Amino acid sequence: MLTDLLSSSYFSLFLIIALGFMLGRIRIKGLSLDVSAVIFIALLFGHFGVIIPKEIGNFGLVLFIFTIGIQAGPGFFDSFRSKGKMLILITLLIIISACVTAIGLKYAFNIDTPSIVGLIAGALTSTPGLAVAIDSTHSPLASISYGIAYPFGVIGVILFVKLLPKVLRVDLNKEALRLEKERRGQYPDLTTGMFRITNPNVFNKNLMQLNVRAMTGAVISRLKHDDHLSIPTANTVLREGDYIKAVGSEDSMNQLAVLVGGRVEGDLPLDNSQELESLLLTKKDVINKTIGYINLQQNFGCTVTRVRRSGIDLAPSPDLELKFGDKLMVVGEKQGLKGVSRLLGNDAKKLSDTDFFPIAMGIVLGVLFGKINISVSDTLSFSPGLTGGVLMMALFLSAIGKTGPIVWTMSGPANQLLRQLGLLLFLAEVGTSAGVNLVSTFQESGLLLFAVGAIITTVPMFIAGIVGHFVFKISPLDLLGTLTGGMTSTPGLAAADSMTDSNIPSVAYATVYPIAMVFLILFIQIIASTLL
Repeated sequence: MLTDLLSSSYFSLFLIIALGFMLGRIRIKGLSLDVSAVIFIALLFGHFGVIIPKEIGNFGLVLFIFTIGIQAGPGFFDSFRSKGKMLILITLLIIISACVTAIGLKYAFNIDTPSIVGLIAGALTSTPGLAVAIDSTHSPLASISYGIAYPFGVIGVILFVKLLPKVLRVDLNKEALRLEKERRGQYPDLTTGMFRITNPNVFNKNLMQLNVRAMTGAVISRLKHDDHLSIPTANTVLREGDYIKAVGSEDSMNQLAVLVGGRVEGDLPLDNSQELESLLLTKKDVINKTIGYINLQQNFGCTVTRVRRSGIDLAPSPDLELKFGDKLMVVGEKQGLKGVSRLLGNDAKKLSDTDFFPIAMGIVLGVLFGKINISVSDTLSFSPGLTGGVLMMALFLSAIGKTGPIVWTMSGPANQLLRQLGLLLFLAEVGTSAGVNLVSTFQESGLLLFAVGAIITTVPMFIAGIVGHFVFKISPLDLLGTLTGGMTSTPGLAAADSMTDSNIPSVAYATVYPIAMVFLILFIQIIASTLL
């Protein structure tokens, strides 16, 4: 009965996942495997002959990688500009140290070249690397040694990622909060202020003539002339003794005070015909349009006082591009606000809806892109492969945000669900596949190649970890993402992803993974051609 059930791939799949979660929740001295425990259960099941079809693993892989790319895309290019050179140097250090270690061990233990390039590909869990190793050596020894090194290549990175924060004595959640606070510090807190018009230089001039927004960075949201309160427009004239209320950073408030007169205590409350509303941008037509382009002041008599995005208040400059899910604080007459609401969509339900067309289309484009063969020279070429193609396409589409009517975004809960599902399917298949020949491979090939593969996996991580933390002093979260990306280890990223709610490791992984994949392919080809 049990044998029949285990022969059913769907039963085995969910049994592996369930047992993996049970194992992952066991904590020893504060350390647990979390979701990555699934691969250890899968290895055990694979040893006893249970196999999860490769198609299920590939399905999970593309889901996991695509959702990672979609989430990381908006921050990917900013990360590349600000930290790209440093992360790429660490990635090159990983690849070079792995290859140098492998070459040294080749001569130390007299290992043939096909086996050593297979060990490099397996130790860094790179399927494109294996393909290049086989193509360059035309030897089955490359795939055999890949199979020997691959299990520890998967498990070793997971264990290293799990242990690294403990060794460095870093609390990842506190580190994430620190970096988030640092990120928010790049965007000055917005405040409000009330001013009295006392500077003769601005008397009887309108806001367009004074160019207040460009001069100070502040947004004037209300004006009181005598006893009449109004929402100012570009043609609103400032007169002596008028009161205005403005929104902006503390620096912009100080500049506005210099321009118009002294800052005073008090407030300008809205009258019965005016309101301040928080409106969600959920309409596809407005995505990627600037605040200046939609011109709410001219079209609806309303003013945007701030834009809230990803927990940060942004100053509503005319050139600020609006993104799906932005929350705009808008002040104006009630009738005008209704028009703005229709323009923006303001449909909270759409934030939780999931449109599967962009997901399916994005993955299709990613798979096709992964098939492209890129020639460096007559004898040197590579293709992004399944993982690289899907990841790079997801990063690109997410950074674009919108193509015609297609919005390349996903809600947070939908992204998290699909990512977790894809990861579990991938780990279950990878583990059972690696577990099938684990014992027999040791018996046939001995422990030497396994030990060499384990060293090739471990040494680069130690070197990169030490250099990244003590020399470059990069954040442990960036370091985790760079290590897993540099080792081209999706299971390693999964382990890092399960340890923190921050997407910083995912962004770092996405930044370096394509570089690591390309350089690993190049180095394997060079080693195979020069040492054969």
